[in-house]
Amino acid sequence: MDATLAFPLLVGLIGVALFFDFLNGLHDAANSIATIVSTRVLKPQYAVAWAAFFNFIAFLFFGLHVAETLGRGIVSADIVDPRVVFAALVGAIFWNILTWRFGIPSSSSHALIGGLVGAGVAKAGGGAIVWSGLLKTTAAIVLSPATGFVLALVLVLIVSWAFVRTTPFAVDRTFRWAQFVSASLYSLGHGGNDAQKTMGIIAVLLYSQGMLGDTFYVPFWVVITCQSVLALGTLFGGWRIVHTMGSKITRLNPMQGFCAETGGAITLFAATWLGIPVSTTHTITGAIIGVGAARRVSAVRWGIAGNIVIAWVITIPATALIAALTYAGTGLFG
Repeated sequence: MDATLAFPLLVGLIGVALFFDFLNGLHDAANSIATIVSTRVLKPQYAVAWAAFFNFIAFLFFGLHVAETLGRGIVSADIVDPRVVFAALVGAIFWNILTWRFGIPSSSSHALIGGLVGAGVAKAGGGAIVWSGLLKTTAAIVLSPATGFVLALVLVLIVSWAFVRTTPFAVDRTFRWAQFVSASLYSLGHGGNDAQKTMGIIAVLLYSQGMLGDTFYVPFWVVITCQSVLALGTLFGGWRIVHTMGSKITRLNPMQGFCAETGGAITLFAATWLGIPVSTTHTITGAIIGVGAARRVSAVRWGIAGNIVIAWVITIPATALIAALTYAGTGLFG
């Protein structure tokens, strides 16, 4: 494939990236709304609209550090070309559709990262990888759910102590309102971290075509387009995964939903400001397990949680393999 891509093909490849962004919103809608739906604070159709709005406006509150990490902090921007981007997106999209079909809350973020790694290594070998960025990101596979778990657990204990003399009815009513705030914050964190991953891919594609000059940056039209498409994907929802996240792992009441969403939101805010592309799926799953464990260890269905962890572990290797095979396959036609 030529280094310079014809304009129609460039537009088509950007379209594929935006399709991934849409699937990201569809796949990860559960992360934003599972708790508020499962506690029956909002009906699903209202919850997705609520989440989509805060997904969209997230660019007003965060910098573009995550986009920069994805654009040049996983594989070297100098080796990225349209073929690498296409192979990476194919790996991520295939994995997203597969896990969505079976209702497995895997990570769209790590699917994309695995795709980049696989395609980059297929092109240029291990030297293509920016190890500092990749290690920081893979460390977050453990740290983001662990942080969400601890924060949610601590929040449950604090709230339980603070409302120990309050009737269950009053607690339930209070946290039904509080969940509007916590769900908004979590959706904001989700939009701030996840949309930037597609921004980074599109920006590095434009950079590889010489359309950004000598300096890598993310154009505003890319920012607003990616936020819009992610929000649109969220509007379409992901009900299979909502069921897994909101009820199969552990049963939640409004107070627990508030603690899970708040713990997850704090984790996402910190990661986005630090430029770490974390998994919103991992984060909220860890938080939900944390609130379940605060009640009692047996309240968590550990078998289901274990299956989710297995999906996390294999996401990057699986998508890297798919992307590498795609890269090799497209070479047969170039």
